[in-house]
Amino acid sequence: MSKRVLILGSTGSIGSQALEVISEDPELEVAGLAAGANFLLLIQQARQFGVGNVAIMDENAGAKVAEALPEAAVCAGPGCIRGLIDQTDADLVLNAVVGAAGLEATLAALERGLDLALANKESLVIGGQLVTDMARRRKARILPVDSEHSAIFQCLEGQPRPERVFLTASGGPFFGMSPGQLASVTRDQALIHPRWKMGSKVTIDSATLMNKGLEVIEAHHLFKIGYDDIEVIVHPQSIVHSLVRFADGSVMAQLGLPLMKLPIAYALNYPRRRPVGMPGLDLTEKKELTFFKPDLEAFPCLELAVEAGKRGGGAPVALNAANEIAVASFLTSRVNFPGIASVVEGTLNAMDGGLPARIASFEEIEAIDAEARRHAEAFIS
Repeated sequence: MSKRVLILGSTGSIGSQALEVISEDPELEVAGLAAGANFLLLIQQARQFGVGNVAIMDENAGAKVAEALPEAAVCAGPGCIRGLIDQTDADLVLNAVVGAAGLEATLAALERGLDLALANKESLVIGGQLVTDMARRRKARILPVDSEHSAIFQCLEGQPRPERVFLTASGGPFFGMSPGQLASVTRDQALIHPRWKMGSKVTIDSATLMNKGLEVIEAHHLFKIGYDDIEVIVHPQSIVHSLVRFADGSVMAQLGLPLMKLPIAYALNYPRRRPVGMPGLDLTEKKELTFFKPDLEAFPCLELAVEAGKRGGGAPVALNAANEIAVASFLTSRVNFPGIASVVEGTLNAMDGGLPARIASFEEIEAIDAEARRHAEAFIS
């Protein structure tokens, strides 16, 4: 019997690669698809996989999707993803929605008791305790899709609690540059990642190392590990995806080529391992594997994120919202590259003292998110 997978964010990088994995595996089936605004690709995907349950967040595109897919149940606009989750018979939900918008989908899937393959790191960054509490109450599993968290998850299978976790970072396209050099880098340069093929938001976050800071917060919630026991190390080759050290000094690592199909396939098939259509890793072809400490002066976003995580409560929510505004502004040339960190820090400083120490509800997260976005926009203006 095949496993039915509901894919949220199907037209993005992770969603498209997940569909590749499913197309190569007869034991996986697409139960439903959701996209943001790319209705043409969504229609193509629904036809290719014979999907009868579809959602699109762009309300104006809903009629076009419904017209192109007359046999499908189509929902559009606000609340459409929750509606899709409620109406779809699925065994697993892959949440690959980009940004804070993914939290509502995460909570909706877990509320139904569905296992969740999580590629939306913001769900745990801004809603960490709410998400993990919901998963525990509903007895639903959270299966990490990020390559680093998948690596840690794999290393911890059947093992005792680790003494320390090491999250690897590629360093992005500007590894080794000074703060002065970073002031003149361009949008196009920032979007050329040396190892990974990702969407524009994640690619910029990787360039600033904010992505790694968000992953530290995510790891804290996923694995119940203290922030002082999580260390980021730069590994430009992106072959070692993360490592864990145990009390006896042993260090375990998960290695693989920098391709997302492997962690996607592991999450979709868990607890089994299934063949994946991708090249194998040949270590004899690799000249060297190197590791460095991150440069926090040149890339302050990493430290900003870790400090927000340690503060907890509303701080990670404000951090994430400000970063989303800052990255969008960099992509439209409203701020320069170092300006991303400045916007985030300025927003956190403006809201200092007004952020709650604990988050009680989804509505509280929405309110903090909206306020942080207003502060970030004012800071940029």
